[in-house]
Amino acid sequence: MSTTANKYPFFDLSEIVPDNDIAFKPYRALQPVKAGNYIPDLKFSNDYTRWQSFFNGAQTHGPIALRQLLKKPLVIAFYSHHWKEQGFELLNQLNNIQQEIRANGGSLLIISDERTDELAKQAWESSFTLNFYHDEEKNIAHTFRIYSDNDPVWNRFSGIDVNVPLLATYIIDASKQVIYSHIDLDFLGTFDGEAIVSSVYESSLIANSRKSA
Repeated sequence: MSTTANKYPFFDLSEIVPDNDIAFKPYRALQPVKAGNYIPDLKFSNDYTRWQSFFNGAQTHGPIALRQLLKKPLVIAFYSHHWKEQGFELLNQLNNIQQEIRANGGSLLIISDERTDELAKQAWESSFTLNFYHDEEKNIAHTFRIYSDNDPVWNRFSGIDVNVPLLATYIIDASKQVIYSHIDLDFLGTFDGEAIVSSVYESSLIANSRKSA
């Protein structure tokens, strides 16, 4: 009588023990805030270690005027050093229009996900006059819906292996309404600087007319 050797061991499905320790994260695509939306819970900390300001490349120190910051049109840009050249280009463009933003009644604030020595070096070498708020918990990026653990940036872009906020620029008025939004999804690294300055001017003009009415 011939016998056939079983090449594969018998496997009982009842022996499978599910690993309940593996967390399942459902995929939810980012739905960034856009013009016309409101940002009701925009909050900044008074902790001075979260704030960093540069004037012509040199780091400056002074009180944080949060109320004044939020009483005028505010340009908010999201930056991370993990974006490398694209991130630096964003800072460079914002630095080029920061004087016009202020001259037209607005403020400019850059939200960074991390405080690094590299930023201070860049600011000095490029003579940046910019204000930064370091939000390592990414709470503000969550509020603008440009960051999520359920839709990390490496799903959209190759060459980046750290989940960071999208490169985005917004303008909000004194009522916390978004009046301008731009997200660099095509990696061109550019935005319309004239549109930003124009939006700041129009928002500031409306706010002043309401005060005088």
